[in-house]
Amino acid sequence: MHKTRRQPLPTRSDPDSERKKWPAPDLWISLALLIATFAVYAQVRTFEFLNHDDPVYVSQNPHVRQGISPESLRWAFTSGEGANWFPLTRLSHLLDAQLFGMDSGWHHLTNAAIHALAVLLLFAFLLRATQARWPSAFVAFLFALHPLHVESVAWVSERKDVLCALFWMLALWCSVRYVAHSERRWYLLSLAAFVLGLLSKPMIVSLPLLLLLLDFWPLQRYATTGWKKLILEKVPFAALAAAAAIVTYLVQQASGAVRTFAVLPIGLRIANALVSYVAYLGMLVWPANLAVFYPYPLELAWWKPALAAALLIAITWSVLRSLRDRPYLAVGWFWYLATLLPVIGIVQVGGQARADRYMYVPMIGLGIAVAWGAADLLRPWPSATKAIAAIACLACAVLTWRQLEFWHDSVALFQHAVDVTERNDLAQHQLGNALLEVPGRLPDAIAHLQESVSLNPDSPRSRTDLGNALSKLPDRMPDAIAQYRAAIRIDPDQAIPHSNLCAALADTPGGVPEAIAECQTAIRLDPGFAAARDNLGSALAKEYNLGLALAKVPGRLPDAIAHFEAALRIDPNNAEAHNNLGFALTNYPARMPEAIRHFETAVQLNPDYADAHYNLGVALSNIPGKMPEAIRHFEAAERLHPDPELEQLLKRLHAEPR
Repeated sequence: MHKTRRQPLPTRSDPDSERKKWPAPDLWISLALLIATFAVYAQVRTFEFLNHDDPVYVSQNPHVRQGISPESLRWAFTSGEGANWFPLTRLSHLLDAQLFGMDSGWHHLTNAAIHALAVLLLFAFLLRATQARWPSAFVAFLFALHPLHVESVAWVSERKDVLCALFWMLALWCSVRYVAHSERRWYLLSLAAFVLGLLSKPMIVSLPLLLLLLDFWPLQRYATTGWKKLILEKVPFAALAAAAAIVTYLVQQASGAVRTFAVLPIGLRIANALVSYVAYLGMLVWPANLAVFYPYPLELAWWKPALAAALLIAITWSVLRSLRDRPYLAVGWFWYLATLLPVIGIVQVGGQARADRYMYVPMIGLGIAVAWGAADLLRPWPSATKAIAAIACLACAVLTWRQLEFWHDSVALFQHAVDVTERNDLAQHQLGNALLEVPGRLPDAIAHLQESVSLNPDSPRSRTDLGNALSKLPDRMPDAIAQYRAAIRIDPDQAIPHSNLCAALADTPGGVPEAIAECQTAIRLDPGFAAARDNLGSALAKEYNLGLALAKVPGRLPDAIAHFEAALRIDPNNAEAHNNLGFALTNYPARMPEAIRHFETAVQLNPDYADAHYNLGVALSNIPGKMPEAIRHFEAAERLHPDPELEQLLKRLHAEPR
């Protein structure tokens, strides 16, 4: 048996240790990690924003687009948009927008830079904790350039992943410093880094468990400090983690992102969790067919979770058996299990079965087990150890470079997801939406959106977007309207399908009144929905213009009046509609008082409305005793819009005796 060899951590009794600089090899390794990370991820400078999550979090978010301001800062700390509360992540997006505007490449490079810093901190933490240079470097390189990490780095919306990991590694590094020196400031700095991590992404809640694992190995504090003191030391971390978990759950539940047990039964969740734990292990070893979204299985054959559970139990039993001689195996394995637990799906948020990004930090634990295990196993053959490590690192770099190419834009990303997964309604949906923006690809977009609806007919978003695609073809407008109506039946409280149905109906003969009602519903559901207000304005204009057109057709004056009245019921402050309704009513002597009231309202709403003043003057001039008032309105009309004929009329009226 090969026992672990580890140099002791520097302590206060070693005053010279703090004055020593990092050895040159450690500096060169750090530089190599930095260069390798940027060399591979530099291509993200040309990447676009994606059409999934990026619009909500960054590219179309009005708060982010305005950059840093008092209003946007308040929003960053109070917003639960996207079913998440992560103020520090939102602040980082605001800073990007302030510095770079909406240049997507710079937003991507920020992710890459934060990732590179996290890599360096991981190396520094492992090196200080274990004093093992090359295993620490291998784990850091695996973290830097494993293909499973492409999603977290190359997706702007996953800023929360890289930012959280940065503070996670900082908290671990400060904790090791605290152990070495017993200085309270390092404990407080570790706690502060933990808080910043929680404000970036709450997945860091498992940090207190990791600190206990590290107390066992490599720090070996349990032998001198005692577990009771070690556990009490973690209480502030655990309390903050519990508070963050509660806040996160409440925000996600309020946003409707938490799936109920009626939708996903607990038995299926546990089965999927067991299978996912094993699937992630396979993805680590053989990172092929990685996708941005893995659909949740409708069912799982009983033998799959059973076999997965057996494998997990066998691995756990094996690492516990070797706890005395190879404690790093247990620490790495339980690091993996613990950090993956918050996102394994027992509390299911979203529709994915698993996600590459969830392995961002959990992979470190497996890397520790592999690196120190290989170092022990291959100790008699150091050259072979270095060769295998070099080949593994090179393979990761090449595969990561290739995986990055799929993240260049939405079409490439979701086409790849469609190619490597089955029954992926989200990938079909987002690919269809992306193709809508590509000239000449409308038929393909419709085909993918139809496939998305066929896979998930109860998705109001898929039906709404299919309706949007169909509405671009004049002969498919009835089909588009049918999709909008289906979306509304599924979820009548969504404003977007109501608004889009309004726009479609407004272009349909006889559909304007219903269109107006649909837009009003959309605005009631979302008062700040600008598109719904624009669509309502267009529908009102069609209603109003129809009234004007009918007023010119012999025999259609009653219909014209009806349309003007309908427009005013919806928008009673429309001065032009009041004026034109009044003009139509003047054709009916019995309704002249009503016409005058509409002219007066138009003038009150818009005192500079020359036509309304003129029409009011004409109406009043036919009423005994109202000529002086009529003249005042004629004068106002002539002043606002000089007219030779009106000027002559005024001269004649002023010359007449009264």
